[in-house]
Amino acid sequence: MRETKMICTMCGKEYLGEHFRCSCGEPLELIIEKKKSVNISWKKSGILESFSDLLPELKDCGSLSMGEGLTPLTKIEHAMKDGLELFIKNEAINPTWSFKDRGSYLAVLDAINRGYRNIGTVSTGNMAASIAAYGMRAGLKTTILVSDSIPEEKISPIAIYGPRILRVNGDYDRLYFRSLELGKNKNIYFANYDIPIRVEGSKTIAFEIFLQLEGRVPDFVIVPTSSGGNVRGIEKGFRELEACGLSNYIPRMIVAQALGCCPVHRAFSSGDNQIKRFARPHTIAHAIENPFPPSGNAVLKILRENQGITVAVNEDEILTAQRQLAKRGLFGQPASAVAFASISKLKNEIGIKRALVVAVLTGSGLKYPAVLKEQPSIVEATDIDSLQDLL
Repeated sequence: MRETKMICTMCGKEYLGEHFRCSCGEPLELIIEKKKSVNISWKKSGILESFSDLLPELKDCGSLSMGEGLTPLTKIEHAMKDGLELFIKNEAINPTWSFKDRGSYLAVLDAINRGYRNIGTVSTGNMAASIAAYGMRAGLKTTILVSDSIPEEKISPIAIYGPRILRVNGDYDRLYFRSLELGKNKNIYFANYDIPIRVEGSKTIAFEIFLQLEGRVPDFVIVPTSSGGNVRGIEKGFRELEACGLSNYIPRMIVAQALGCCPVHRAFSSGDNQIKRFARPHTIAHAIENPFPPSGNAVLKILRENQGITVAVNEDEILTAQRQLAKRGLFGQPASAVAFASISKLKNEIGIKRALVVAVLTGSGLKYPAVLKEQPSIVEATDIDSLQDLL
C-alpha cells in the first residue's frame, strides 16, 4: 500500500493514522505517496477507478457507488462578446443533486474500511441529504445533526432516506467541532464539511475538468464557497496534476460568495489572514450561508499563494443569474447561481478579457424550489377552440 499522512494546512504539523483536524484547530490535508507514473482516465465505473492513482486506496466491496462524479462540462456559447471561453461544471447531475456526493462516497467507504458502524454529519442541506443517502445505503447507523432553526422544508429531503435527525439548540459553528469530539468518544465517523477525505472527493472535479478540456487547464475556476472544503479540493486536484507532470500550471481560484454572508470575501478584501465571524448572515443562497467557515483560513492562504480572487454578489444578481442559467438549460440552486453571477463582476472589476473560465454549478435548483416564488412565472390561458389563434 502507498504511504499516507496528514499535514496541517496552516502550521504544517504531520499526523499518521486517523485524524480529522489539527491540534491547532485548522484543517488537515491528506498527502498520498506519489507513484512513479500516474494515469487518470474517464471510466464509467466511477471516480474511484478513474482516479485511483491519485486517491486513497479504498475498497468498495458492497457496490456503494451510485454513479457520483463524471458530470458534464457544458460550454456557454456567447457568454461574453469579448472572447471569454466559459464552461459550467454541472454537479447537479450527482445522485443526490450536489457535489457533496463525491466526498460522501469516499467518506462512507473510509468509515467502512476503518471498521465503523456509525456515521454522521453536521449539515442543514446538501451534505445532510448526501450522507443520509450513502450512509443508509451502506447499512450504517446514520445520524444527522441540524440546527434547531432549520425550516421544515429542508427536513423532508433528509428524512426520506431514514437517518436519525437531531435538532441541536446552540451555537451551530461550535457544533462542527463538538461533533468531532463526540465522534471519538461514541465511535461515530463524523464526515463533516472539510475533513481530509471529503477534500479528496472534491479534487476529482479538477481531474474531470482537465480530461474534459482534453488536457487544457482553465485560467480561472469559480467556486461558490461556504465551509471552504470544495475550493480546497479543486485547487488540490490541479496542484497534484501539476506535481505529477500532467499539466503546466494551476488555475487561479475564485471564491464566490453572497454579500449577505461573505466572511472569506470580507477577510480577503481587507488583507486579513484570519477569518472573522460574519454577523447576522442572511442570503437566499442558503447552501453557502456559513458565517464562520472551518476552512476559511486555509482558503485565504490558498488565495494568497494562488493569486486568487474573491467576489461577492447581491440577492438581485443571484436571482438574475439563476434565470440566465435556466435560459441556457441549467437549473441551479441560488448558491450555484452565485458563481455565474460573479462572471460579469470579474469582467468589470479585474478586466478579464480573454480567458478560459470554468464555473462550478454545485447543486440542483430542485434542492430549493421555494426560491421560485421570487422568480417571475408568465402563464397564458385559453380554451381548446381558441388555441389555433394563439399559436
